Amino acid sequence: MKDDKTLWPAIPYSDWAGTCSALHLWTQIVGKYRLAHTPWNNHSWHATLRVTPRGLTTSTVIDGKTAVTLTFDFQDHQLVGETTDARESFALEAMSVADFFHRTATLIEKLGGRLEIHGAPNEIPDPIPFAKDTDIRPYDGEAIQRFHQALLSIDKVFNHFKTGFLGKVSPVHLFWGSFDLAVTRFSGREAPRHPGGIPSLPDAITEEAYSHEVSSAGFWPGGGGVDEPMFYSYAYPVPDGFSKRPIAPNAARFDENLKEFVLPYEAVRTSADPEEDLMAFLQTTYEAAAETADWDRKALECEFGTPAVPRKVNR
Repeated sequence: MKDDKTLWPAIPYSDWAGTCSALHLWTQIVGKYRLAHTPWNNHSWHATLRVTPRGLTTSTVIDGKTAVTLTFDFQDHQLVGETTDARESFALEAMSVADFFHRTATLIEKLGGRLEIHGAPNEIPDPIPFAKDTDIRPYDGEAIQRFHQALLSIDKVFNHFKTGFLGKVSPVHLFWGSFDLAVTRFSGREAPRHPGGIPSLPDAITEEAYSHEVSSAGFWPGGGGVDEPMFYSYAYPVPDGFSKRPIAPNAARFDENLKEFVLPYEAVRTSADPEEDLMAFLQTTYEAAAETADWDRKALECEFGTPAVPRKVNR
C-alpha cells in the first residue's frame, strides 16, 4: 500500500523543467487532435485531456468514420493510439517537438485518421510551429512518473471537491494550453466580456471560456512565471474584497502579480494530511469567491458525495 510520500511525491520543477516543457508541447499536439474533431462544448471542455491510472488520454475522438483514443502511457513510456480493431504506439523518449509531431501524425494515419491541426502552440509567447521545433528535448521518465502520481492524487481530491456543488461545474481535466489540471464552479450568472490578451490564443476563445461567473481552482507543475509546482484559485470577475478573505491552510496566500490565491504543492505534500489541506484550500478560496460575489450558496451547494450513497433531495 502506498504511503503519503509515494502518493504525493516530490516534483521540484527545476529538476525536470526541460522534460516538463517538452511534455507540455506534446500534449498540445495530442489535445489539438481532439479539438479538431470534437464539436465545441462549454468553455473548451471538449478539447481537454483526462487523467487515467497510466497517464493522460483524449478519451474517444471521432475522426471521420473512425473512433480513436490517444493516450500518454507514462508507465510504459509510450504514446498509444487505439481504435476498435487496431493499436499503434511509439516510445516517449528524448526527441524534438517536430519528431513527436511527425510520429503522432504517422500513428494516427495508421489508425485510419488524419492529424490536421493548427500547427503552432497556444498560450505560449513567441510560439515555434511544431514542425519547425527541431531542438532535441530531454525525457526524464522517472520525473514523468512522479508527476503522473501527483496528478492522480490531485485528481482524486478535485473530484471529491466537485461533488459538493449542485450548480454547473466542470469536469476535472487538464488544459493543455496553460498545462494545468483544473475544476471550475459557476454561479449561473453571466460575466462581463473577458478582455482577452492571452498570448497565442484568439480572444473569442477566452470570451467564451469566461462567459459566465466562475470560481476556478487548479494545479500547475511549474513554468510560465511559476517556478515551483503550485495550486491556484481565482474568481472571474474578481469581486471586491476577494483578496482579503481568510483562507486555509497557513501556507496559502494571495499573489498580487497573478491576482490569484496560491498554495505550494510542496507545502501540501509534506503536511500531516495532504488531502485535508488541499480540500481546505479549495473550499476556503471558493467561499471567498462565493461570499464576496454574493452567490446563492443555499441553492448551489450540497454535502460532499459518498460512494454508493444517493444525494439527499431537499424539498
